[in-house]
Amino acid sequence: MTQPAPTSSASATAVAAPQSLQSLIADVSSDQRLFKNVPWAKVMMWVFLLGDVFVFGSFLVGYMNVRLSTQAPWPRPTELFAANVGGHSIPLFLVAIMTLVLTSSCGTMSLAVGYGYQRDRRRALLWLLITALLGASFVGMQAIEWTHLIVHEHVLPWGNPIGASQFGASFFLITGFHGTHVTIGVIFLLITALKVGRGDLENMRPGFMTGRKGGYEIVEIMSLYWHFVDLVWVFIFAVFYLW
Repeated sequence: MTQPAPTSSASATAVAAPQSLQSLIADVSSDQRLFKNVPWAKVMMWVFLLGDVFVFGSFLVGYMNVRLSTQAPWPRPTELFAANVGGHSIPLFLVAIMTLVLTSSCGTMSLAVGYGYQRDRRRALLWLLITALLGASFVGMQAIEWTHLIVHEHVLPWGNPIGASQFGASFFLITGFHGTHVTIGVIFLLITALKVGRGDLENMRPGFMTGRKGGYEIVEIMSLYWHFVDLVWVFIFAVFYLW
């Protein structure tokens, strides 16, 4: 007896699967799905931030490893960074203000992005400048904290008279690296504010941090960097100061 011919649906499915896979590969390789409508500057910022995640993560993991393995007494940050206010010792007084200032800048940066996409140049400029001011204030307070630690407590990156010697190296490395990121962010915020104020983003004026297509994408890209810096500080505050 002659066997019935196999149905065409099975063969069609077998042929469609490789074709779908080839279509997916072709779309990804030609950026038709992933990055067609995404500015390359934003993609590169995400790549940069991903690398920074590993750097800061390595620093914090290394700090925790040193903290758990050292036999010398570890200084208590809540006591070391306490401030005398009105005759009362308040733990982490200055650090708490620094944290409040930097986290508040997340909101001002978001307002700058929102007004930028609304083409409200004056308000976008205002909130960019406020964000830069908050960031500069954070760096200034961090300099006061460093001065107190070095001058009054005599804690240095290579020595610590009040406990484990690794404390100074860990503190100055982690907070210094983060403070450098904030300082660079303030500089680029001021550059972005200058371009917003001159109307470079609306007039599609080509140049550094402007782009030949114009628009306010650079403000959003700066916000990605700034939010990342703020988020990293939250982890530093939790791991270094509260532990």
